[in-house]
Amino acid sequence: MSARKDVMKPIYLDYNATTPIEKEVAEAMLPFLQEHFGNPSSSHALGRRCKEGVDQARRQVAALLNCQPEEIVFTGTGSEANNLAIKGFLDANPGAGKHIITSAIEHPAVSDVCDHLSGKGYEISVLPVSADGVVNPADIQRAIRSDTSLISIMHANNEVGTIQPIQEIARLAKSHGIVFHTDAAQSLGKIKADVNELGVDLLTIVGHKLYTHKGIGALFIREGITIGRQIHGAGHERGRRAGTENVLQIVGLGKACEIAIRDLDKNEAHMRSMRDRLEVQLTQALPDALVNGLHAPRLPNTLSISFPGIEAQSLLARIPEIAASTGAACHSDRVDLSATLAAMQIDAHHGMGTIRLSTGRFTTIEEIDLAAEKIIEALKH
Repeated sequence: MSARKDVMKPIYLDYNATTPIEKEVAEAMLPFLQEHFGNPSSSHALGRRCKEGVDQARRQVAALLNCQPEEIVFTGTGSEANNLAIKGFLDANPGAGKHIITSAIEHPAVSDVCDHLSGKGYEISVLPVSADGVVNPADIQRAIRSDTSLISIMHANNEVGTIQPIQEIARLAKSHGIVFHTDAAQSLGKIKADVNELGVDLLTIVGHKLYTHKGIGALFIREGITIGRQIHGAGHERGRRAGTENVLQIVGLGKACEIAIRDLDKNEAHMRSMRDRLEVQLTQALPDALVNGLHAPRLPNTLSISFPGIEAQSLLARIPEIAASTGAACHSDRVDLSATLAAMQIDAHHGMGTIRLSTGRFTTIEEIDLAAEKIIEALKH
């Protein structure tokens, strides 16, 4: 009987999809997995210890955003946080107006909420983006109406990494008395995200993009903004989100935010150097390749690159050594570009061959060089 051949561990270049768990995060969570099991609402010692863990995590998350701990609400996911932000604000403020402004490149956790609300009597203005995937604040200004109640524009795009002009949009929103929400799932831990510098009223946080577990998120709610809870029950999270706190995951998110603050400059520089190294090797060897969002501010770790005349799914199937994402689905009669690529008006010839390569804290030079070699080899043969 022949020995089983070792399977090569894939080169992970899909950090925008999810991140591995940081060792320090797992270590911080361990006591709450093994011994600290109390309900944080209980008054006895076991409950108080868990409440202390939740309170500390709330302070850690708040520190990352430069806000008050009381302005942080823990949720089960980023999608829940987006729903709580958008639907929660509208439910609590029915007189604010029936018009919402968003963009054509939002994550489905925002765009699907807006689609749902369009069937509930709300009018949604979906703004275009430039060829580099950036919202023009002038379009925001033109779209604002007397009944505009909410603007929701992501901080950075998950597919191409383009960073949106959040501060300019926030100033416009404030000048018109409009509440402004941003989904910061992709930006936190990669670039600075100070809610006071950004000027936002609501901001979404996602744990599994920050090197902690899936199944935990949070929402920043600026003091003075009223939110109607979307999950009804007891008065957890100061009455804004019912449900016994997931102490284990909350502690992990808090630790992840602490690390994100501590190592931001180091991690940003590392991710950028890895991304740039990969980008240079691919574009030099494959001059027909198109880097999406190249001329816009981008996240330091994100490379969306389109190769003409090849299906991205077929390309990745040829190189199982690499874990990455595609930007289009090809069918026998059509090419379905992602909403982001379609909004950027990427032609189908390039768009069908789009892959997203996203680096992370643990990406190595050796992995980058091997990934570039494998991609170039697959495209030239």
